[in-house]
Amino acid sequence: MTSHVKDHNSGFSLTNHDANLAHQSTSHIDTGVNTDIDVVNDVNNDVDPSVTQAILEKYDRESITRHITHGPVKYFIAILCILYSIFHLYITFNPMPALLQRSVHVGVGFALIFLIFPASKTSSRKKVAWYDWIWFVLSLSGMAYLIYEYQSIVTSRGGIANQVDVIFSIITVICVLEGSRRITGWILPILACIFLLYPFISHLDFMPNRLLTRPYDFGDIFGQLFLKTEGLYSVAIGASVTFIFLFILFGAFLARSGMGQLFNDLALALAGDKKGGPAKVAVISSGFMGSINGSALSNVVSTGAFTIPLMKKVGYHKDFAGAVEASASVGGQILPPIMGASAFIMAETTGLPYSTIALAALLPAILYYLGVIAQVHFRAGRRDLKGIAKESLPRVKEVLKARGHMLLPIVFLIFLLIKNVPVGYAAAYTIGFTVVVSMLRKETRMGFKDILGALEDGARQSLAVMAACAVVGIIIGVVSLTSFGTVMTSSIVTLGAGSLFLTLVLTMLASMVLGMGLPSIPAYIITATMAAPALAGFNIPILSAHMFVFYFGIFANITPPVCLAAFAGAGISGGDPMRTGFLSLKLALAGFIIPFMFIYSPAMLMIDPTGLAVTAKDFPLPSIMSIVTIVVTSIIGVLALSAALEGYFKSDMNLIVRCILAAGALLLIYPGLITSVIGAVIIVAIAVLNTKASKSLSTPSPA
Repeated sequence: MTSHVKDHNSGFSLTNHDANLAHQSTSHIDTGVNTDIDVVNDVNNDVDPSVTQAILEKYDRESITRHITHGPVKYFIAILCILYSIFHLYITFNPMPALLQRSVHVGVGFALIFLIFPASKTSSRKKVAWYDWIWFVLSLSGMAYLIYEYQSIVTSRGGIANQVDVIFSIITVICVLEGSRRITGWILPILACIFLLYPFISHLDFMPNRLLTRPYDFGDIFGQLFLKTEGLYSVAIGASVTFIFLFILFGAFLARSGMGQLFNDLALALAGDKKGGPAKVAVISSGFMGSINGSALSNVVSTGAFTIPLMKKVGYHKDFAGAVEASASVGGQILPPIMGASAFIMAETTGLPYSTIALAALLPAILYYLGVIAQVHFRAGRRDLKGIAKESLPRVKEVLKARGHMLLPIVFLIFLLIKNVPVGYAAAYTIGFTVVVSMLRKETRMGFKDILGALEDGARQSLAVMAACAVVGIIIGVVSLTSFGTVMTSSIVTLGAGSLFLTLVLTMLASMVLGMGLPSIPAYIITATMAAPALAGFNIPILSAHMFVFYFGIFANITPPVCLAAFAGAGISGGDPMRTGFLSLKLALAGFIIPFMFIYSPAMLMIDPTGLAVTAKDFPLPSIMSIVTIVVTSIIGVLALSAALEGYFKSDMNLIVRCILAAGALLLIYPGLITSVIGAVIIVAIAVLNTKASKSLSTPSPA
């Protein structure tokens, strides 16, 4: 059975096969000399896979799993995982009542968690502890009870909880909290417990007036959590069972067919020989991987295992090398077509078509990666960092000939989504298409064993998302029961004092504070529930508001003091974690500006909300002139901002010039004719002067 290295921010996992994939890709790189650059033949010696596993275990509770290599328990877990995946494929075409299929998703999912994840770091990883079999049975008991009592609950009792309901609800809540603790760490369960405590004390005299509610009893609270689709089995779990699981399964099938190898080789072929090539390889390969699985830590480990050593070899500082990998990996969750799990949660929460969300995310994602790769390029220019010798790299033609056909499933998926095929159907069809396409080459061909392995991997990799969605369901249930979300929204509006900009800043801070300690999915769900509605009072479209909180919840991964992706990058590079974190923040600065841009200029999201309600689900496209204007000004603005941050365009810039250039970039980015003209004049003037200075420096002095 394959051991798993996972990322608690998205729930997608990296198998030990994938962790070594980056090292295998470097087999293409021979000793090559490009000016003074020596590229060592075997890069795998730089980062041992056991080191990357240790790094993940240090920062990520979810990476600690059992490795049962033989015996009936191994096969029992594998069979249960395979059946779990088959169940989700079945209900895609034969749906059950929402409460029932969500309860099976949660019940079996947590049963698997107690078999796969030990109770603590010191617990045995070779066998399942006796008490975990008790947890296993308890996890299934709530599911079994709901199935048995379903008709009574929805008909004669009308969702009103009795004593037995409360007992099984408490059992299920305890299982959810303990299972989530094992797979995500302490922060999320503790936050859920704080919310769960609130309705028990919200009527007491010491509560502030704004937080006072009527008294609630056990039946009110646990009935809300267990018997309705507004608690444990909320829209978050609905998205997990209907969409997210299938796309994780799709990613598992792609991994089995060698998609990671294709991404790494293609990135090397495209950018390896360019100025500062290895850093650009890191950005491209992490973007490719992230567009499929949206996993920050796993991307840092898999691609960083070979890109970080290469970056260091061509002259990048170890802190900067780790920061490049971290910022590029985090951006994967905002890059279509799949955008990780949160995009599906957004589609379920807002009722917006997934295709609308993916199209809206396209230009902001391109701008984000453009900002990262531009800073990488300018730093390489300032320090005269070369790339890898071209003869040492794979050729694009050879890469596409060997594995290029595995891009077809992604094209097929995009085609289905454009044609408005239901998202679940599109994912299921694409999984089948992936198996068929893999047969075209021996290198990618999937046999029956590989298919079973992908079904098992998909189930394992889905558990983190399921657990996060379930524990957040407790928070959603309490917010729905007590109207706490309305209180939070009104507080933000009050503090914002009628200012859109100030309200945006407060919403940003709330999203980032939550995201620093939470996986991106629950961070988005919580902020979307409590913070995003505050923007409705300013007539901000629901799509823009949710994209805003989505961005800042994700970028908390590279925002000090808690920036797990940056810490993982520093662990591989040997750099200082906090320095790496601040450099990641600098590289990703465009990502912190872009959300403000699309709030003030919705055309960036490819929508025209003029005259539409805040809750509109369908938007016309902006005019061609609006699209061209926003694309040109934002691209030039991001490039200018990157040059200002690095202090280099064609030659070095002093601090004053950098500040003026940054101001010009922001003016150009800000929507408005006058500001754009002023910004453009500043940028052009500095670019011309900097280019002239570069030419004068390169011109030899007369003898």
